[in-house]
Amino acid sequence: MRYSFRRRLLLPQGFIQQLQLTTILYQSLAQAALAEILQRGAPILGKDSTLQRTLNATCDWMANIPDETNLIHMSIPGTHDSSTWNYTQATQDSLLGYTGSITPAKYFQCQEHSYFQMLNGGIRVFDLRVALNPGNGTIGFYHSQALLAPNTRLEDVLFGFYYWLDAHPTEAVLLSINYEGGTGTQDTVAFQEQLYDILSGNLATQYWVQVNGTLGTLGEARGKLTLLQRFDYSLLPATSEYSKRIGIHLDPEDWHDNDPNITLVYNTVNGTEQVAYIEDYYEMDGLPASASAAENIQWKYNATVAHLQDAVNPDLHPNQLYITFASSEHDTDGETPRIMALGNGTEVPGVNQKILPWLQENKGKRFGIVMLDFFDSVPGVVEAIINA
Repeated sequence: MRYSFRRRLLLPQGFIQQLQLTTILYQSLAQAALAEILQRGAPILGKDSTLQRTLNATCDWMANIPDETNLIHMSIPGTHDSSTWNYTQATQDSLLGYTGSITPAKYFQCQEHSYFQMLNGGIRVFDLRVALNPGNGTIGFYHSQALLAPNTRLEDVLFGFYYWLDAHPTEAVLLSINYEGGTGTQDTVAFQEQLYDILSGNLATQYWVQVNGTLGTLGEARGKLTLLQRFDYSLLPATSEYSKRIGIHLDPEDWHDNDPNITLVYNTVNGTEQVAYIEDYYEMDGLPASASAAENIQWKYNATVAHLQDAVNPDLHPNQLYITFASSEHDTDGETPRIMALGNGTEVPGVNQKILPWLQENKGKRFGIVMLDFFDSVPGVVEAIINA
């Protein structure tokens, strides 16, 4: 009996050891798979830095805001054309076989730091422009004709957000996803089906806010992604298989091109319209081609601040969504996004320098979403938006 008793004890112990070994193996495989995904996504995501987290006071800034705060009542910094940070002339030259000769890279680059650096630097709204990658049928990243990373998939980048949110559960991230025209690829049924599957799969249901048609509270959005949908599912079959919707639909037909005052109704609840007021005046088409950098920048600054003035006005639309783009260019006379945001490097300041004092003077007010080019090149802009 003693021998049998010992055998009964030894069998479970061996089983537990085997289970432990199996668990370690699965963990190793999972780490290897994660590393592969993050490596494939690195041209857009960049590399995560735990050191940077400790250095940035903006890394977990939402932790100090009450759960019951509505997202539409917050001041949230974002980046325009977020994926362009790694796009240089050398990148463009290496991809000529895909794109042919296009406008120089300096007119497409709007950022200079990676997604992970943006996240750690306090950015919580990302502007993703997507279309089919050439040759492999996956969904990738563009800025107009500029193909940014032909081997990086949308799924890889979303996995990077999931990875970051797991480490920062107090934070909420909004992704504006826009089908990018002018890429040479088509908005097809296959493209829309693939995008739908990515945003409604099992993993997505864990990391995306599943509410449709409205933006809720910060508490509901913490640790998750919220979709700002700037594309249509117009080619999908009208069947239950493709009926799921999340986030808010900012209809591209109503998002008028190069408009300083867009009024876009995205839902109606109990007879009350939910409206997005948007300033997206990015090309100074009211000025002659001979206009100076100072004139172009002043026009853009005027449009930006006029819209922010509306956002902070408690008597105007305090319970509606405001989105203000501080980003712009004027390529007909050589004003790149960098010049418009940061000036000409000498006597002419850019939009980012010019809006900083205004933001500081209005500290504590609701700005809504503020989309920036070269978001941290003027120290203090992000902190001024989040009232840090």
